Amino acid sequence: MSDVELTPVRPAHVFDEAALEAYMRTEIGGYRPPMKVQQFEGGQSNPTFMLETPTDRYVLRKQPPGELLPSAHQIDREYRVMDALHGTGVPVPKMHSLCEDPTIIGTKFYIMEMVEGRLFTKTTLPELTPADRRAIYLDMARVLAALHRVDPAVVGLDDFRRPGNYFARQVNRWTKQYLASETEHIDAMNHLIDWLPKNIPAESSTGIVHGDFRLGNLLLHETQPKVVAILDWELWSVGDALADLGYLCQEYHYLVSETEDMLPGADLEKLGIPTEKELIHTYRLAVGRGPIDNWIFYIVYNMFRSAGIIQGVYKRGLDGNASSDKALEYEGVARVRAERAWTLITELGLR
Repeated sequence: MSDVELTPVRPAHVFDEAALEAYMRTEIGGYRPPMKVQQFEGGQSNPTFMLETPTDRYVLRKQPPGELLPSAHQIDREYRVMDALHGTGVPVPKMHSLCEDPTIIGTKFYIMEMVEGRLFTKTTLPELTPADRRAIYLDMARVLAALHRVDPAVVGLDDFRRPGNYFARQVNRWTKQYLASETEHIDAMNHLIDWLPKNIPAESSTGIVHGDFRLGNLLLHETQPKVVAILDWELWSVGDALADLGYLCQEYHYLVSETEDMLPGADLEKLGIPTEKELIHTYRLAVGRGPIDNWIFYIVYNMFRSAGIIQGVYKRGLDGNASSDKALEYEGVARVRAERAWTLITELGLR
């Protein structure tokens, strides 16, 4: 039922396993060799590995090989946010160790506990019942609200708060990241690069923003329809929490489906999956906030941002240092997402 897939370590990501084992002997309490290393399939950014021993299982997450874009793949930031959130009620794995010495296995890395659970990437959840599908999506909205209720200052993350408007910074960042990985001219992306800075709303809330909150980055309980761990924190920040809510909704209600197992265009009522309105309502009740103005901005911003991220993944695939062999399958996806966002703006008369 789960979409978790383990493979032998891919040639581009081979590292010195003996050096890692020596590190674990000294840094990981209770570690007992021997250790078997396998790589998780599916991640497109920081390579992730299962470390299995006779008594335990761990997860190692590291930077990819090759030249990295500025501000990307900051393993230490991932470690710090999960370490800070552990024990707050937000479901995250327990952190074991952060290694910032690239001489051990070639890049920075961290080791965390292996949380047992189910991982699904088909957003229609075809293996489950309508009741379980509904429960899972509503729990996603509640878990997202739980994250946004955490005060960054209380958990020691306030130093990640930066001055100025969060969305202005993010639009600037993803514009630069997109242009650094551009492989073709996309008119819609250029239109969005011009439109977004002119339509940025005032910040409405400040909290810990996951940055990639979606089904494929969540572990579900092995038998119950609820979230037990939020994974893949590479894109987290302190900023406007509505960025996450917009991302969740654009992922399931606005994008063009790339396969028949994806939600956009599906019969939500038949599947038992909540509508966008229901997700927003559940989130608002759980986080304790009123109506949301300028909603379309949060959708368009996330389409633009996800197009930029996917373009970076595809470019790494062309360069031969992507975290997954599937990176080249993203050819043309950035164009599709950008054109969909610009069409929304045009249809609403906002251009």
